[in-house]
Amino acid sequence: MERIFLTKDYSISNIIKGGWHLSGGHGPVNEAEAIQDMRSFVEAGITTFDCADIYTGVEELIGKFLRTEHDAFVSGNLDAVQIHTKYVPDYDVLGTIKKSDTESIIDRSLKRLGVEQLDLVQFAWWDYQFPRYVETAMHLHELQLAGKIRHIGVTNFDAAHLKEILDAGVPIIANQVQYSVLDHRPEKDMNPLAREAGFHYLCYGVIAGGFLSDRYLNTSSPSEPLENRSLTKYRLIIEEYGGYDLFQSLLTKLHEIAEKHKVGIAEVAARYILQKPQVGGIIIGARNRNHLEKLLKIESFTLDQADISAIEEITKKSTGPAGPVYDLERDKNGPHGAIMRYNLNGQNTKR
Repeated sequence: MERIFLTKDYSISNIIKGGWHLSGGHGPVNEAEAIQDMRSFVEAGITTFDCADIYTGVEELIGKFLRTEHDAFVSGNLDAVQIHTKYVPDYDVLGTIKKSDTESIIDRSLKRLGVEQLDLVQFAWWDYQFPRYVETAMHLHELQLAGKIRHIGVTNFDAAHLKEILDAGVPIIANQVQYSVLDHRPEKDMNPLAREAGFHYLCYGVIAGGFLSDRYLNTSSPSEPLENRSLTKYRLIIEEYGGYDLFQSLLTKLHEIAEKHKVGIAEVAARYILQKPQVGGIIIGARNRNHLEKLLKIESFTLDQADISAIEEITKKSTGPAGPVYDLERDKNGPHGAIMRYNLNGQNTKR
C-alpha cells in the first residue's frame, strides 16, 4: 500500500478506512466482526483510520481494537496505525465556546481511544457567522503544544476561512474535503492555498456513497427513501452535478476505462482523485474486509492522460456543485444542510 508523508515525519496509507458507517446510520454493527475487520485492513497495509467525536461509538470501537491487538502492535506483528479523529463543536455552542469546552472534548477522545496523544484532530465549524473558529483553532494548537494532539487538520473549511487560521499561526497539515469526479470544488477553491501552505487533502465522497460503482450503471434514478443517509447525501450531489442522465453518461465512460484496466467503476473513480494534486489520501467507508480485494486494486493501475481526458470530456458538461468547499452544505435551509445533524456532541457528552 502506497504511503504519503503529510509531514516529514508523519506518513499515512493513501487509502484510509472510514468510520462513519460504523456509527449506526448504515445498519447494525457487530463489534467483534468490526474489530477483526480492522485487523484485516492493517494487515493489508491500510493502517490509517478516520473517525470523529460525533460518530456515535466509533472512537470507543477503535479504542477496543487498539486494546485487543496491543501485543501485536508492541511485537511488530501489526504495523503501527494512525487514528484521525475530528473535533466538531455543536452548532448551538459556536457563539459561546471556550477553551475548557474544547479541552473536554479532546480529553474525551483520548479516553475513548485509550491513547495519550491524538495523531490528527480535524477541526470542523458549522457556520462562519460565529467568529470563534480562529480562536478555537488556536486553543487546539495550545493543546497540541501541551502534548495532547500530534497534528492539527481541518474539515470542510473553505480557502478564505482556512487562511485566517493559518495566518494566526496554527499549523494545519490537512483539510478533509468532499472531492470526487462529481465534485471538483476543492481544486476550484483551495489549490493555490494548499500549494502555498503545504497541506494535503484527505478526501471523502470519492465513490459518492457507492453511486460511483457498477451497481448503478444503466439504472433509473432510485426512489425515495434511499437505503441510508450517505446515499441521500450523494443523490443531492448528483443533482448539483447535472442530473441523473449526465451521471449515467459519466458512469458509462468510467466503465469503459475500468474495462481497459480490468477493474471496476469505483476503483477508477478512486484512482482519479488519488492522482489529483495535493491529495494525501482517500477515505473509503468499506463496511467490512470483504471489500479489501477491490480496495487493493486501486493500487494496481494508473490512469493515463487519455483516461483523464475522456473523463473530463464528461465532467466539463457538469453544472456543479458550485461555490467554495462545503458552501452548499452550510445553508441550513437548503436541501444539503437540511439533512445534517448539528448537535451530536452534546448528546454524547457522557460517553
